[in-house]
Formats: sequence, C-alpha cells, structure tokens
Amino acid sequence: MSVKIAIVEKKLSGEMKTIHEAIWNDTQISALDHANYLLVDGQEYEMLEGRLNVNSGLLEILVAAVIEDRETNKTEAD
Repeated sequence: MSVKIAIVEKKLSGEMKTIHEAIWNDTQISALDHANYLLVDGQEYEMLEGRLNVNSGLLEILVAAVIEDRETNKTEAD
C-alpha cells in the first residue's frame, strides 16, 4: 500500500507552505511513529501534527522549521 503525503511548513507568520510531496510506502509511514523531526533539502523540521485529508486522499504532515540558536552552540573558547 502507498499513501500520498504532503509536508506542510507552518511559518512564524502563520502562513502554510507545502515544501514536499511524495508517495510513501508502508515502511515510511510506519517510521513516523519513531521520529519527531524530518530533514527536507538539508533543513530540519519538527513534526507538529498530521491530518488525513479524505477528500484529496492526502496525508498532510504539519512541520515547523528548527532554528538553530548559534549562541547556545558556541564553545567556551569563542
């Protein structure tokens, strides 16, 4: 079985933007139970929630970009 998914980013402004669409197999869908974050084109996103759109047959995964705080990642040598 396969499912069409859309990864939808919720921006700080409240805007929603589809950043990825694909057909996923059962194994990929099952992996969602074990992950809290996704990587899309090198950007890390936190998964917020999922929604099954019955009318379009689409599993929508709502995500928010992870913004790295460079100050907390500095070493004491800096």
